[in-house]
Amino acid sequence: MLFATKKLGACIIVMLVAMNVVILCAQPVAVPVVTVEGEVLKSLKLSVSDIANLKQTEVSAKDHGGQSRTFKGVALVDILSAAGVTLGSQLRGKNLLKYVIVKAADSYEVVFSLPEIDPEFSSQTILLAYKIDGEDLAKGDGPFRMVVPNDKKHARWVRDVISIRVVIAKE
Repeated sequence: MLFATKKLGACIIVMLVAMNVVILCAQPVAVPVVTVEGEVLKSLKLSVSDIANLKQTEVSAKDHGGQSRTFKGVALVDILSAAGVTLGSQLRGKNLLKYVIVKAADSYEVVFSLPEIDPEFSSQTILLAYKIDGEDLAKGDGPFRMVVPNDKKHARWVRDVISIRVVIAKE
C-alpha cells in the first residue's frame, strides 16, 4: 500500500509539472511593436506585419563594419505622415520646433529634427528598417532599426527600436 501511495504521489507531481509546462507554453507571445506618439494626430502601434503593409523603401548603405548592405523598411517621413504629424508645406513657423526622439529597448535615444526627415527640406531618406539584404534583422538589431545613410557615424542607427515620439521644443 505504501508503494502504491508513493507511486500515485509521483504521478500527481509529474502531472502537475506537465500542466505547468502546458500553461507556460500556452501564454501568448508578445508581438514586438514600435509605438508612434506625442505631437501626433493619431498614435500608432506598428508590428512587423503593419510595417510590411506600408509603402516600402529600400536604401543601400554601409553598415558599421563598412560592408554595403540593402535595408528594407518604411521611410520615417511616411510613418510620421500616417500619424498625422505636420510635414511638407505645413512645416513652418512653430512647427519647425518639433523633433523626433527614437528610443531603443535598452533606453538608448537619439533625436531627429522634422526638417531633416521631411523630403521638402532634405534629400536624405531615414528608414525604419525591418530587413537587411532580404532577411529579417538579427536578434539584438531588430525587429526594427533606424538606418540613417548620410550620417558619417552610425550613432543614430538605433537598434531594436521600440518608440518614436514627436516633441515640440519649449521656448
